[in-house]
Order: sequence, then structure tokens, then C-alpha cells
Amino acid sequence: MQFTHDFDTDQALPVGWGVRVLVLAESEAAPLVSRVAALGGPVEVETELYAALAAMIDDPGGYGLFVMDCDAFGGGEAGALARRTLAAVQSRVPMILLCAEHERHDFPQERNAPVTLRTPVSTVSLKVGFEHALRDRLAWRAA
Repeated sequence: MQFTHDFDTDQALPVGWGVRVLVLAESEAAPLVSRVAALGGPVEVETELYAALAAMIDDPGGYGLFVMDCDAFGGGEAGALARRTLAAVQSRVPMILLCAEHERHDFPQERNAPVTLRTPVSTVSLKVGFEHALRDRLAWRAA
């Protein structure tokens, strides 16, 4: 037997609409930046790990998502460092970590665990990761 849920989402905006995203990438011209921007919401870019972490800590309620290209900053260990640092300050901002060292994509059920995507990441997997990270958010259009 199969059960389905019928949610009235006709009035819902795209998941990323209005979400302020901080992208940590090797440059502001990195392809990841434009790909994340295409998913909706304003994107801010940092090119240094500690500057990005400081921005997240200084403005914890200002960002709706943190996306990190781990390969540009030392691989999976840099992603783990970012995760531990933000967890230490009890940041509840959803996180997506992209890294070639990951064996597979991981979309965890735990709310505080980051979505991990294996690079090179496809447009579809990035969108699924984006939507999974923001799964608790639903913005409604004004009638």
C-alpha cells in the first residue's frame, strides 16, 4: 500500500526564495556561486575560510544557508573544521559541504547535520541538496 501527502503548495514560493546564502568558494567567479544564485535568494561570497566563519558567527540570524566548496580549502578536513566551529557557537544555519573526498551524497535526517555532496556536483544534486537543507522553510506568497 502506498500513502501520499497532498499539500496545498500552489501559493508557495521556491524553497530558496529570499534565503540569504553565504558561499565559501575559491573566487567570486567560481561556477558554484552562479549555480547557487540560480536557485533563488541573494548570495554573498567569501574566499577565505576564517572570514566566512566569522561572518556566520557575527550574523547568525542573517544567513539562511552556508555552502562550502571544501576542495578549495583543504578537502574534507576543512569542511569538518567549519562544521565543528559553527556547532561550537550553536549555529543552526543549514550547511552544504561539497567535497571530492565524500564517497556519496548524504542527505541526513538530523536537522543539525550538513548535507554533503560529492564533487563534481550536478545541477540536480545541488538543487536536491539545497531543498533538503532548507526543508523546514516554506514561504507563502501574498494573496
